[in-house]
Amino acid sequence: MIHYSVVIEQFLIFILILIRLASFIYVAPFFNTTGIPRYTKVGFAFFIAMIVYSCNPDFSIETSSIFQYSALVLNEVLIGLILGALCFFSVQIIQFAGKIIDMDIGLSMAQLYDPTTRMQTGIMGNFYYYLVMLILVISGLHRYLISAIVETFKVIPLGSPKFSPKIYDIVLDFMSDYFIIGFRIALPVFAATLLLNCVLAILAKVSPQMNMFVVGMQLKIFVGIFVILVTIFMLPDIAKFIQDEIKYVLAQLVKSMY
Repeated sequence: MIHYSVVIEQFLIFILILIRLASFIYVAPFFNTTGIPRYTKVGFAFFIAMIVYSCNPDFSIETSSIFQYSALVLNEVLIGLILGALCFFSVQIIQFAGKIIDMDIGLSMAQLYDPTTRMQTGIMGNFYYYLVMLILVISGLHRYLISAIVETFKVIPLGSPKFSPKIYDIVLDFMSDYFIIGFRIALPVFAATLLLNCVLAILAKVSPQMNMFVVGMQLKIFVGIFVILVTIFMLPDIAKFIQDEIKYVLAQLVKSMY
C-alpha cells in the first residue's frame, strides 16, 4: 500500500532542493551566460538535485499550509541567489578593472556588446575578462562552485535558514574589496599613464607650440598596451586572487546562514 502523504512530503523536499540549486545556477558565473540554453540549465539543476536527494534521504521539513511552504520556497530562492550573485560579482571585478584601464588609456568610448553577459563592455575589460575566465575554468572553479552549493545542504538546514544581520556586513566588506581589488588589477596601467601625464604636462610648459592633446592620445594608447603586454604574466595570480575571494565570500555567507 502506498502512503501518499509520505510521497508528497518527499516530493516537496525534492522541489526545495531543486529550487536552491536552480537559483544558484541561474546567477552563478560560468552558468549564467546566454550561451547555455535554459533547458540545459534546468536539466543540469534537476540532475544535481536528484543526486543530492539520493545521497541525503534524511531530509525533513515541517509545513502545515501552502503559505508556510511558499515561505520555505522563498528562503531557498534567496539562498541560491545570494550565494550565486556574490560569486558573479567577484568575477565582475575584472570588468571593473578593465573599465579603469580603458578610461586611463583613452578607449572608454570604444564599447563592445558582450552577447554572453548581455552588457556593454570595454575592449580591455573584455580582454582581461575572457583570459581570466579561461584560467578559472582550467583551475576548476566551476567544479568548486557546484560542490560548494551541494555542501550547503549539509550546513544550511533545508527550508529553515537563518538570515543573520551579519550578511549585511559581509556584503559591505565585499563591496569595499570589490573596488580595492579592481584598482589593484589596473594599478600598473594607472601608474604608467599617471607618469605619462606628468611628462606631457612638463612638455606642454617647455614647448607650448606642441599639441599635447593629439600627441597624448596616441602615447596613452601605446603606453597602456605596452604595460598590459609586459604585465600579462600576472593574470594567473589575478585569477587565483579572484578564486580565493569567491571561496572566502562563500564561506562567510554560509556561516551567517546556519
